[in-house]
Amino acid sequence: MSTYSIKDLEHLSGIKAHTIRIWEQRYDLLKPKRTDTNIRYYDDNDLKLVMNISLLKENGQKISKIAKMTVTEMNQEVLRITEDNIRYPDQINALTIAMIDLNEERFEKIIATNTLKIGFEKTMINIIYPFLTKIGLLWLTGTINPAQEHFITCLIRQKIIVAIDGQFANIKEDAPKYLLFLPEGEMHEISLLFSWYMLKARQNRVVYLGQNLPFEDLKQVHEYHNPDYLFTIITTSPGQSGIQKYINKLSEAFPDSEVLLTGYQVVGQDLQFPSNTHLFNRVDELIGFIDEHTNTV
Repeated sequence: MSTYSIKDLEHLSGIKAHTIRIWEQRYDLLKPKRTDTNIRYYDDNDLKLVMNISLLKENGQKISKIAKMTVTEMNQEVLRITEDNIRYPDQINALTIAMIDLNEERFEKIIATNTLKIGFEKTMINIIYPFLTKIGLLWLTGTINPAQEHFITCLIRQKIIVAIDGQFANIKEDAPKYLLFLPEGEMHEISLLFSWYMLKARQNRVVYLGQNLPFEDLKQVHEYHNPDYLFTIITTSPGQSGIQKYINKLSEAFPDSEVLLTGYQVVGQDLQFPSNTHLFNRVDELIGFIDEHTNTV
């Protein structure tokens, strides 16, 4: 079982530490433990309790009423709320609890419910993407452990692959062709997979090369397929010292294709983008580009 400081609870739940202390003192909702050196800490059950209280309050429940609920009653009410509505923050909180508990069944139910209500693409954009951003922050602060992060990202990756396989539309011969890849050393594949889904759902031709692709291999595939667009997401590799050189290398090596770029290493950076390159700051910009260029080549 993991342990958390009150600051960890604040980061995970969005509830201020001052408020959490009031819940402890006034309503006796939490009982922090203490180490041998008398330092306060919380466990997974405390974290889930705080997140559930937060969700219930956001949906109109008074703290005095919540304090009288049993843990079972609270869990049942939280499940009812997350299944009956599609408030995105509630769904993100529910996914966070599923991640902490390593609860695959709960994850499946959240994704299935939201996909049924708003569709897979909107579920990804409005729930999964903000959730992944939250995971990144929690990882940086050391609030979640590698097992929890790997568990949830593997499930998300699996869902995207299933969604890709579910696109059976006939692809037209004159549809734009996109070559998708991640640079050598780049392993963060979820956004690239989702881009593959969006392109396939719009009946574009896609050559998917995945993660960690050496540049020479990219050149060989490009020569064979001659795509209209190359698309890559640069999150960690190459680093800031080599990113401008890499952009220029892509532009010069593939002058007859448009190079589409996004990712942490290029968005918001002081970089120069050659004429045959295009930067996307957000996923909605990429969707707009795909929609605009589908069946126009």
